[in-house]
Amino acid sequence: MTKFNTHARLLLGASTALAMSALAAQADIRFWTTEEQPDRLAKQQAMAAEFEAATGIGVEVIPVTEKDLGTRATAAFAAGDLPDVIYHPLQYALPWIEAGILDDEAATEVIEALGTGTFAPGALDMAKTENGWASVPVDGWTQMIVYRADLFREAGLAPPDSYDNIRAAIARLHNPPEMFGFVAATKVDENFMSQVLEHVFLANGVSPVDENGFKPLDEAKTTEVLEFYKAIAEASPPGELYWKQSRELYLAGKAAMIIWSPFILDELAGLRDSAPPTINDDPTTRELAAVTGIVTKLAGPSNPEGAAWADIRYFGITADADIEQAQQFVQFSMDQGYTQTLSIAPEGKFPVRRGTAEDPEKFVKAWATLPVGVDRKAPLSELYPAEMIGEIVGGLDVAQRWGVREGQLALASKIVNSQVINRVVRQYIDGEIDAAAAVAAMNDELAKIR
Repeated sequence: MTKFNTHARLLLGASTALAMSALAAQADIRFWTTEEQPDRLAKQQAMAAEFEAATGIGVEVIPVTEKDLGTRATAAFAAGDLPDVIYHPLQYALPWIEAGILDDEAATEVIEALGTGTFAPGALDMAKTENGWASVPVDGWTQMIVYRADLFREAGLAPPDSYDNIRAAIARLHNPPEMFGFVAATKVDENFMSQVLEHVFLANGVSPVDENGFKPLDEAKTTEVLEFYKAIAEASPPGELYWKQSRELYLAGKAAMIIWSPFILDELAGLRDSAPPTINDDPTTRELAAVTGIVTKLAGPSNPEGAAWADIRYFGITADADIEQAQQFVQFSMDQGYTQTLSIAPEGKFPVRRGTAEDPEKFVKAWATLPVGVDRKAPLSELYPAEMIGEIVGGLDVAQRWGVREGQLALASKIVNSQVINRVVRQYIDGEIDAAAAVAAMNDELAKIR
């Protein structure tokens, strides 16, 4: 239940904006953003100017390098000098609530004012607190299985949305060196492998944490994960593979399936000269985009419901904020200014707020018309069919990450960053240890992480 009346926190609305205009004109708020590239910063400053024109509240947009965000926030909190609003990744949402950096009541009031039902459930679930939500979900992207839909259709194959369907596709399509069935991540020291593995583990309902902390990996379910990962690794080229090789091989038409982020969507359509399709002689060809399909939710045999892996970003209202004005800015950014917010980088900023009560798909439709690309531009709706756009956005409804639901995101992050799972999985797929030994080794090493 909202505490709006108790705290007299005013949110942007027709009547409140008029009532606050005189006071707001005298007050400025500070906004930290990790979107610091010049063109992205300019779009945020333009939106802040639109907000000031509408409300009289000036916003100072302050770029912060993402790797420095944690230390800067901690130092600013200690000094009593936090900004009013911080655009931040998921990893900080719950830890910053525990530390007292964020005000979850303020964020919850914004979400409720905008309409809880207008947000992607997965994005809200990841930031859930006892009082509501740590921060307001802004945008996100879901990891995708990118596949050659044309080859799947010709072979009568089902989409690669399960372990079994992927294995069946590999059996039909793997024909190296002309066509590799998959390009799995096998380079142990790359975060890409960590990301892919977490998705594959989640797909089979396997997590290394529960509400009490570390939870030993279930041997039977983890063995299913290991056997599946070995199958896709064996359908991949030899060597140490990460995002670079998987992208290159897919763009060259030599991979039936890869796992990648949506930042490949513009490249598939020949819109980025630094990563052109090489499937034919035309580096600007849209041929590959036209024959590509995507899947966001993957299911393993022990988890038929499946799971999507997502990276979500949030607006956090801080403990030092001018609450009323910070709330107005966040609400504006998620409503009147939301299309501008998404336009910063549409291919990697899926709308976690689908629309409004009056128009439930308003922002999804607007997002699909935003131009993507670097050297050339085109809207996603021109490049991909409506069903595919729906699949891209729909992954956020069921998005998961280790430790979020259990309140153990900090520990789960340490487990991922340790790269223990990467290393042991690589030993298993290289035939150095069997599945039972791999599970035991992971459990032994992960138990030591605090």
